Amino acid sequence: MDLYKLSFNNIRRRKLRSSLTMLGIIIGAAMLMALLGVTAGLTTAIQDETNAYMYDVAVTPAAGTGSYLMDSQTVSQIRNRSDLYDFREVTMFSEDVNGTQLYVEGVNNWKDVKVINGTQGVVISQATVEKLGYDIGSKITVKGQELTVTGITKEAQAPYIYVNQSTVRQMADNKVSAIYAQTNGDPKTVADDVEKQVTGVSAETKSEKVNEIQEMTGQALLFMGIIASIALLVGIISVINTMLISVMERTKELGVLKAIGFTNWEIKGSILFESGLLGFLGGFIGVVLGLIGIVVIANLLDLAEYIPGMMPLWLILGVIFGSTLLSILAGLYPAIRASKLNVVEALRNE
Repeated sequence: MDLYKLSFNNIRRRKLRSSLTMLGIIIGAAMLMALLGVTAGLTTAIQDETNAYMYDVAVTPAAGTGSYLMDSQTVSQIRNRSDLYDFREVTMFSEDVNGTQLYVEGVNNWKDVKVINGTQGVVISQATVEKLGYDIGSKITVKGQELTVTGITKEAQAPYIYVNQSTVRQMADNKVSAIYAQTNGDPKTVADDVEKQVTGVSAETKSEKVNEIQEMTGQALLFMGIIASIALLVGIISVINTMLISVMERTKELGVLKAIGFTNWEIKGSILFESGLLGFLGGFIGVVLGLIGIVVIANLLDLAEYIPGMMPLWLILGVIFGSTLLSILAGLYPAIRASKLNVVEALRNE
């Protein structure tokens, strides 16, 4: 008699119980796959956006100034520095429009804004369309200046309007939110000098910004992993319960197997194979559902281009392998208990 075939048959004989046991693993594996996958994709998107800015140093108003904009005098001080060049300014402010906070952002390169309908010039986000009812051709008055909407984008989840940087700077009284620049020399040294010599500004290097993003996303990955792992752990506990009940129900059957010559190791192998199979099938199905969830979430968040990065091979194999291994470990105690059954007592069991 093939003990592994016996394990398959035992799962088939108890389809409902096996399905419910796998369901816990499936839910845990799917959550683990989807949460970690989407978080990894968002991390890549943010890092790509940061890397897209060709700068060494970013200068912004210092937190203690209470302002989000730098005046023209401060901007001139920064632009006149010999250790900075290739400047790129960005001005952003918010305006209350019909009770909704509308964010106005200056655009230097329209290639950075993906227009899905209409043309460049005055582009609003989809959220602006939904919350304020604007469309192409609509008139929006910002800081006393009337703007005509020329296009729509999905770039932001909040109400945004994108206009040429020169226009936005003019509307903001010639003030700037951030200045990006290349450096002549070590970026960190230049950044420190800027903070010391220019009042009311904070300077951060690109590497510092990337490290800050990596730290934040690393914490997010850890948090999401813990949440999903708890769900998977619940599924693994159900494996222990299922295998213990299975051993009790099959006491006489296991006694017969031992009586005809099967060793303790073979009995253990049968139980562990059965629990591992439940984990493997649950993990595999969970990964498939998780991948479907990733595609759905990525499209909802307009991150379809990052879908491949949300499905790393290490994560797929890791979830399946982890589910299988944890299920085998969960079946270890029931397997040991089954191997220690007394043949005579087992055969007497009804």
